[in-house]
Amino acid sequence: MRLAALVILLLSQCISLCSHLAYAQQTDSNSATAFCDFADGQEVSIRYSTATVSSKDEPHNGKVWLPGGSPITLFTNAPLTLNGSQIPIGAYTVYVIPNKKDWTLIVNKNVTSGAPYDEKDDVARAPMELGEVDSTPKQLEASFAHSSAKVCSIRLYYGKVGAFVEFDEK
Repeated sequence: MRLAALVILLLSQCISLCSHLAYAQQTDSNSATAFCDFADGQEVSIRYSTATVSSKDEPHNGKVWLPGGSPITLFTNAPLTLNGSQIPIGAYTVYVIPNKKDWTLIVNKNVTSGAPYDEKDDVARAPMELGEVDSTPKQLEASFAHSSAKVCSIRLYYGKVGAFVEFDEK
């Protein structure tokens, strides 16, 4: 009985989350959503600002970057692992720390709108692989690549940099 109640609760939260995402995508032209489906039908997604990055929002080496002035929001209906750290089902903020030779992806549990970044709320951190790309967008572009049945790679592009890291479904 408890298991059935838990399943119903989780399903209702996922339906609510999906409805919210669909509504938000229709109402905000300065944001985009990227999805990745695992082989078992579970999903991870991000919502991020597509606003052109102003000079005050430019990434600075070694400092937490909020592209377009707001953090990326991550939603998952499957438990994940990032760089050995467990990420339970739920919603999170995602931050990036760019450096000249490496970037770090941070998953943080504080999803309060407008809240400042606080390292104490970090759930996971992972170094990102870097590559050079041809385009030079002045806004963040993000996507996922389905690497294998239980692996989705998040890909962030800004300027001539492409940064990649994998989320594993637990």
